[in-house]
Amino acid sequence: MKALLLGLGLQGKAVVDDLEKSPIITDILAADVNVEAASRYLTERKCRKSRAIALDAADPDALNRLAAGSGADIVISMLPPELGYPSARAALAAGIPYVSSNYPGQVAELDAEARQKGVTILPEMGMDPGIDLLLGRMAVDALDEVHGLYSYGAGIPEPACADANPLRYKITWTLEGVLKAYMRPARYLKNGQTHEIQSGQIFREPNIHILEVDDMGPMEAYYNGDAAHYIDIFGIGETVQDMGRFAFRWPGHCRFWSTMTDLGFLEEAPTGNTPISPRRFLVDHLTPRLQFEPNERDMVIVRIEAWGIKDGKKRKVVAQLIDYRDLSTGLFAMNRTVGYTASIAARMILEGKIDRPGVLSPARDIPPKPIMDALKACNMDVRFTVEAQ
Repeated sequence: MKALLLGLGLQGKAVVDDLEKSPIITDILAADVNVEAASRYLTERKCRKSRAIALDAADPDALNRLAAGSGADIVISMLPPELGYPSARAALAAGIPYVSSNYPGQVAELDAEARQKGVTILPEMGMDPGIDLLLGRMAVDALDEVHGLYSYGAGIPEPACADANPLRYKITWTLEGVLKAYMRPARYLKNGQTHEIQSGQIFREPNIHILEVDDMGPMEAYYNGDAAHYIDIFGIGETVQDMGRFAFRWPGHCRFWSTMTDLGFLEEAPTGNTPISPRRFLVDHLTPRLQFEPNERDMVIVRIEAWGIKDGKKRKVVAQLIDYRDLSTGLFAMNRTVGYTASIAARMILEGKIDRPGVLSPARDIPPKPIMDALKACNMDVRFTVEAQ
């Protein structure tokens, strides 16, 4: 079977790494705007099944031509979020199943057409969103009544290299994306009431709490995105009282970025006579200073805490995945948890283990255990416990 991969960036490299090992995949078309660099990477990695092809994904016509003429059995997109809809649209027009790590956004509008054509479209298959939703599904299914559901995600330097700079942070994707996320609003449920946090306020002290994670010590958790959106998707609206999605960092991170936000350093527009925005200055200035050394590892932690009733008794469920950079391949934990999750789901579609048409959600439509077992086989630490509350 043939896979069409859109984007051979950091996450796309992990997709290739996984698909190259799959006995059901015979050909991989890796489409990227920088075809020379893509070809060089595939050659250096001695990829036997993969071939790089040129693609300007910002051109919808080019996406449509590629999807229609590729002969692919699956399309896997590791493109930026703004290209999610046109790439999904191109796959659907060609009648090819589609997997992406991005939030659905406008892609959700394709549901009726995808069901009519019998095509599976599966966004949110990465780390966050993705693994968090799969673990959340496992936690919800372990309870008869869900009273609370907290989801945590982190992509951070492991403790051994966390003190390499004053921020205790290094980059495993784009700093531009990180700083954009730092300005997102958030929504959560507390005591049955929905609350909203305005843009630029997620790092303020009332929105922070401390979490102890398995021998890691204290970590700072802050609200990240819209938790309330998933209440109905998980099917827990009748019983849930508390729900939140959080990112977390090593201590001190939130105070620093709260100050930077209040001073306007995350603003998009240029100020005064400065030709670039404060955020662009930070991206350009900090990016080379926040890189990992070849022997340094990042780590990803995805943790779900759910509590409620099971068999008439109060119970707490903790579902967790931890991964580290693979120094033998150079793939960061962030690359692995995003790329492997997407490629595993793509293989399950090709094998008929995911066969429902339409725009699907990992929180509702995907069997979580086979994917978690496959991630565990990639040397990721997956744990699941149920205890008295």
